[in-house]
Amino acid sequence: MSTADLMPNTPWIEPVYRGRFAPSPTGPLHAGSLVAALASWLDARAHGGAWLVRMEDVDAPRCVPGSDRLILEQLAACGLVSDEPVVWQSQRGARYQAALDCLMASGLAYPCACSRKDIEIARQALGPPRQRHQAAVYPGTCRPERGGLQGRAPRAWRFRLPEDARVQWADARLGPQAQDVASTVGDFVLRRADGLWAYQLAVVVDDAEQGITHVVRGDDLADNTARQILLQQALGYATPSYRHVPLVLAADGEKLSKQHGAQPLDLSHPLDALSQAASHLGLAPAQTDVATALAGWVSAWSVAVPAAPSTRPSEA
Repeated sequence: MSTADLMPNTPWIEPVYRGRFAPSPTGPLHAGSLVAALASWLDARAHGGAWLVRMEDVDAPRCVPGSDRLILEQLAACGLVSDEPVVWQSQRGARYQAALDCLMASGLAYPCACSRKDIEIARQALGPPRQRHQAAVYPGTCRPERGGLQGRAPRAWRFRLPEDARVQWADARLGPQAQDVASTVGDFVLRRADGLWAYQLAVVVDDAEQGITHVVRGDDLADNTARQILLQQALGYATPSYRHVPLVLAADGEKLSKQHGAQPLDLSHPLDALSQAASHLGLAPAQTDVATALAGWVSAWSVAVPAAPSTRPSEA
């Protein structure tokens, strides 16, 4: 299968705005996730676009049964309803495999036999380890030109970075960004040792096939953007515009998350929860009803946050 089989080769037409909110159903929404949901919804509505919801349940062991249904109910209580049927990543394995097959056929993906311990040992042999989020940068041990698997059984599949893996892009809020993926990450995983699809591949395929033109998400995901752009280029996909909004922080300054003690949203009064999220985004709290508040915030957002242009597909 070729890249053309994944995305038809049609002439470039500036697309209508299509945004999305893509929660992981590992529990109910909390204050931080509502900020991301509201920001993405407001950006879509302010610029006359569609807003989609996608359940990123590809990491099945972390997902809590019933959380997807609960999240959709919470969003609906806040007036945030997907404009198209919700997509679940767990039902899209064949599409991720097709993308991996394309990368394999073009020499941009290879099997890896390394465990985390193997990677740490290999890094130590190269000198002081470069760390990224407490994980050693992958040194390319299993690259074909370095001997490949050397008789070991493959554990995972990795993306083979191009020679120039320095990516530059403009974030609609953060401004000019750049990352040398080779020195900060290394050849990254596409399919994990446990057989699950890696987030980077799944999100790139899903965004492309859903025609997402603008991605609005939390600051914590900004670090993923360079890897996703490299995959988009390798697969011939368009690169969306990215906007990373401020995170809601816990009392100790860490990101508010389910793993960090975030409490589920109390939606007995949805307007209160929405007003707190809007305030975090620099919008005035509302004292009316949900529908009126959302309409007012859309108007305010359209004035304060002009749309960033989407990017033409790469020729890579």
